[in-house]
Amino acid sequence: MQKPSRRTLLSAPFAAAGAGLLAACSDSDSPSRSGPQHTARTAAFVPQGPKGFVNPSDPEVLAAERKRGSGPVRMVTFTAAESMLDLGGRSVHSWAYNESVPGPLVRVTAGDVLSLTVSNRLAEKTTLHAHGVRLRCDMDGAPDLTQPPIEPGTDFVYRFVAAHPGTYLFHSHVGMQPDRALYAPFIVDDPKEPLAYDKEWVVVLDDWVDDIDGSDPEQVLDQLKPGGSMGMGMGMGMGPGHGSPSPHRSAKAPSAPSKSKKRMGPDRVLRDSHSSMLHGEGGNVAYPHYLANGRLRTDPSVFRCNPGDRVRIRLINAGSETAFRVALGDHAMTVTHTDGYPVQHTKTDALLIGMAERYDVLVTAKDGVFPLVALAEGKKGKALAILRTNKGRNLPAPDARPNELDREVVPARRLLPAESVRMDDRVPDRDLRIRITGTMERYDWGFDHKPYDVRQRHAVRAGERVRLTLINATDMWHPMHLHGHTFSVTGLNSAGARKDTTIVLPHRKLVLDFDADNPGLWMLHCHNQYHSESGMMTVLGYQK
Repeated sequence: MQKPSRRTLLSAPFAAAGAGLLAACSDSDSPSRSGPQHTARTAAFVPQGPKGFVNPSDPEVLAAERKRGSGPVRMVTFTAAESMLDLGGRSVHSWAYNESVPGPLVRVTAGDVLSLTVSNRLAEKTTLHAHGVRLRCDMDGAPDLTQPPIEPGTDFVYRFVAAHPGTYLFHSHVGMQPDRALYAPFIVDDPKEPLAYDKEWVVVLDDWVDDIDGSDPEQVLDQLKPGGSMGMGMGMGMGPGHGSPSPHRSAKAPSAPSKSKKRMGPDRVLRDSHSSMLHGEGGNVAYPHYLANGRLRTDPSVFRCNPGDRVRIRLINAGSETAFRVALGDHAMTVTHTDGYPVQHTKTDALLIGMAERYDVLVTAKDGVFPLVALAEGKKGKALAILRTNKGRNLPAPDARPNELDREVVPARRLLPAESVRMDDRVPDRDLRIRITGTMERYDWGFDHKPYDVRQRHAVRAGERVRLTLINATDMWHPMHLHGHTFSVTGLNSAGARKDTTIVLPHRKLVLDFDADNPGLWMLHCHNQYHSESGMMTVLGYQK
């Protein structure tokens, strides 16, 4: 596979990642694993848990996949390995896909079959999750739930129909791996694209701590827990101890890159963050850097187009603990999609994007050089990229702050779905109520005061309309994500936008409706990586 550069990621139009297009290829009903020289079928994986539920490769799952059809096969390979990465003038030693940050852009057309081989050259287990994609359960990448993790030195082939157009995200789903560079943008094009635009710009935002002054994500997670490695944690040393280990961390492999002269990083606990938009703390991790398309704001990526061009910007928050408030200087944005699904076009000056949320916007480029700024909401710092339509040499300063950031910000709850994806009015067949629990002091995040256990099941049945009420009983905001489905954020007057990840504010509740139309076992979790790895995950299971 040819690896696109970060500059390629900024150009438009994009080519599909991977060199192979097989016009005729049999569809595989079983996941496959391979070693360095071979590929072998494996028996269907059955996770721990109660009986009577649809397992990841059961006939119901295979039948649902066949209904999605089968188009041309796109072949892609990701090699997960330790890498030296250039963040735009600063080199760091981290983990990445194909030695780039972000990982290579993967682009297919709706109806294509994606065959993505993950070659694990790390020292520990890994998986890959196609975030937001409604796909077959055994390709979801949830370790020990939908598949065994990929062992070091082996490969795994993720093969599924990419049925729904949209802007998506690949990332590891093991431990704190996503807080390195194990993520990549995934675009599924609409063969009947209704939007008209001249250029396209994919912007991937991230918060970065790995290999900065000796820090790594596992150390930061340990610091956040009572009695952590800095002797304080959020509880200032008064807690009961470290608590349970990360639910996804390998017990046999090292939890950080092997580095010579490795040392403990500085205290990264953020104790003074505040955001009025998020109704409290912005977060608990003081990241030293924020990135736009893998680059620091002192050496930003530059997107070039002509004055008057209509530009589609696909915004992806790949961060682990940071919401970004995003604006383009001297431009209004028209929101066209959220989490891959179209909305009624809505103008705004800025957007608040939680972790793993995606927004597509349209702008008409003016003449000049303009900063696209992503403020770390409630924290100190920002990411920066540049839109340029002239030939001048001057760039906005790294500390640029467009006025639009302090003007109108349209929240997701105010967006309405396009008529083509609006959920029909229907009385729910099942009500699920889940309390979001935990405190910053104890760092005991969970649901209903319970930490994650792979054997948990919240039961649903195929064909049901499910109403999921999330009650946030904590002082912290949480970006909640449901695997394998999209939901409607319900309101008083109409169904809301179709999403797969949404922010639940502190001491508020959010009501979500979804159709149980994708059999299997599916994770529901907070996409604050530090919260999920402390226990804020659970499982929705389809009953037989």
